[in-house]
Amino acid sequence: MKLVNGLVIGGLIFLGCNQQQTSSSSENKTDSVAAPAPAPVISDSLKAVLAKGQEVYNKHCVTCHQAGGDGVPNLNPPLTGTDYVLGDKTRLINVVLKGLNEDVEINGMVYSNPMPAHAFLNDQEVADVLTYVRNSFGNTAEGITKEEVKAVRAAK
Repeated sequence: MKLVNGLVIGGLIFLGCNQQQTSSSSENKTDSVAAPAPAPVISDSLKAVLAKGQEVYNKHCVTCHQAGGDGVPNLNPPLTGTDYVLGDKTRLINVVLKGLNEDVEINGMVYSNPMPAHAFLNDQEVADVLTYVRNSFGNTAEGITKEEVKAVRAAK
């Protein structure tokens, strides 16, 4: 009987100790989980620019670059996280205004399909669509203004 009582008491002590360890390890897990980052605040004016840019994108760009900006493998380059989109604004504006008729390597893949010029778009449409692309598909970059497009167009 003493043996049974000893086993029961020992089992209860073991369970009690194990329970404390479990709760403290779950507390540690909670401490190590980072809180989700707050969503960026977008001004009403930027929302309007993005909406206009999306309209231009859906009309003139979506066929080649796709709805998600992923492009078409071996044909049309992606617009997601590339230096062409997030880098030099002048180069990006020129690609839209003048097109691109040369091979371009993006993320280790070469794209040869020419991009037609879209010089028929007005300065505001170019600025809107490029601001949309630079802030969509996981991209985050400074917008492009109508004045920047006008200056690049004039520099022909």
